[in-house]
Amino acid sequence: MKLNHASLMQNHPCFSKEAHGKRGRIHLPVAPACNIQCRYCLRKYDCANESRPGVTSVVLSPSEALERVRNLVERDLRLGVIGIAGPGDPLANEATFETMRAVNREFPHLILCISTNGLALNDRIDDLMKSGVRSVTITINASRPEIAEKVYKWVIYRGRKYDGREAAELLLANQWSGLINAIEAGFLIKVNSVLIPGVNDKEITLVAEKAGEAGADIHNIIPLNPQAEFSHVKRPSREDIHLLRLECGVSIPQMSHCRQCRADACGTLDDNKDMESEVLAARIGEEYEMMN
Repeated sequence: MKLNHASLMQNHPCFSKEAHGKRGRIHLPVAPACNIQCRYCLRKYDCANESRPGVTSVVLSPSEALERVRNLVERDLRLGVIGIAGPGDPLANEATFETMRAVNREFPHLILCISTNGLALNDRIDDLMKSGVRSVTITINASRPEIAEKVYKWVIYRGRKYDGREAAELLLANQWSGLINAIEAGFLIKVNSVLIPGVNDKEITLVAEKAGEAGADIHNIIPLNPQAEFSHVKRPSREDIHLLRLECGVSIPQMSHCRQCRADACGTLDDNKDMESEVLAARIGEEYEMMN
């Protein structure tokens, strides 16, 4: 698969500071099932990587998702990216691939991307390529099993459930091999890492170093949203994130404009909307037209 990474990065708001206020994106919440349990995640919709990503007003079918793309493309010509980021893990849901194939057939000029925990990435690389996906974000929170065990409770892989250290070892092995294989396949790659103070704060520099050496394009450090098993942990400050980005930036370019988007977000990163606010705005507009 031959890809123009420079062009993709220039037009993808997650990869380019210049594009994030000019180019919009749509997140299609078609993927409710998840294959791992993060200890920082509340499973309202069995979500994989909640930060408040993983939150959506409704789960769409592939046909509903395609109709949403049609409507929003008509309304906003700046839209350039279609993503699936949950509310669970996209690779654990066949609806992801059905949706992306349909969108790619009708809107081949749009950049398609998915966000995954990486557990099933090796198994689905060919499916992603055939679906027209060009960009992959992988959430990797550790490089060593003893740290990953503190972040993840269990995983389900190929029909079998793994717990504790065994789950951590399997997940890390699949994440890192999947990352390398996705890079070799030609995907544009972003690595997300959730900073959990007292748990993986010393680990993220290792993740950045390893991802940079593998050839990932950019790294995004996300502050923990204190909840679930980490509800007692204080959210990292902006200064904490800034200093860690400076340290990790030696190994790999850092994303500094992330808005921690919902699974149903749309618009530009500077003018973010979710489906609930879209519906409300449409309803207000209809009422205004009726009154006038």
